[in-house]
Amino acid sequence: MSQFQLGLNTSTIRPAGLMDKIRIAAETGYSAIELWNDDLTAHEAQGGSLADVKSALDDYGLSVPTVIALHGWLNTTGSAHAEAVEEAKRRMAQAAAVGSTYIISSPPREVADLQLGGENYRELLELGREFGVKPAMEFLGFVDGVNQVKHAWEVMEGADHPDSTIVLDPFHIYRGGGEIEDMEGIPGEKIAVFHFNDAPAHPARAEQSDADRVYPGDGILDLGRMITILKDAGYEGVISLELFNPNYWEQDPTEVARIGLEKTKSVLSGSLA
Repeated sequence: MSQFQLGLNTSTIRPAGLMDKIRIAAETGYSAIELWNDDLTAHEAQGGSLADVKSALDDYGLSVPTVIALHGWLNTTGSAHAEAVEEAKRRMAQAAAVGSTYIISSPPREVADLQLGGENYRELLELGREFGVKPAMEFLGFVDGVNQVKHAWEVMEGADHPDSTIVLDPFHIYRGGGEIEDMEGIPGEKIAVFHFNDAPAHPARAEQSDADRVYPGDGILDLGRMITILKDAGYEGVISLELFNPNYWEQDPTEVARIGLEKTKSVLSGSLA
């Protein structure tokens, strides 16, 4: 298990306050934490500073693999694209301020022009170099366009940029109708983060949403096979528990984080034995 770092995506305990999320992640045993731009923006709006956030992260010894997320950039042109880029700059600055390595770059809900997406992703990657943050390409299983690994990879190939990386996620692979084997052949250094979760048998795959995600090992996905592929690819980054289950949000966030870490470790132990 030492090959991977274990992280908590703060969506898993969404109702908790930002500083509580940081404390809970550390106290329950995670070494990394994924933060959301919306939380950082709210923290600033309430009179807090990103310097305080960075200080808390340092005090607790937590790394920040990603901040989430950039929107509106992939399928836009003209003034709409210019607005998306300006917002991307603001969000990249936030990510840099808290010491994040990557900022997740999400696709639109509609069918997308992947060639345009590649050009726009390259623009983001160049912009990221100015801020010291690398935009990471994400696919989402429930959108109409970029919903599989191959679609995200096509955008990356179109960008033709050394900083391009992909976000992998069991739920999105399953929900988008992809196969576990879609992960094969991706070099470990091209994976920004591996989001960790499971999917239930019901409702039907095509009817599932983020809210249906369950703890690793509580669903039907072959997470062990995915971990083996990551290991063989030489991936040494963060495996980050990312859930959006409203049933978990109603529970004690510390307990949810603790259970999630135990279940993550259990799956990893079985996979790497």
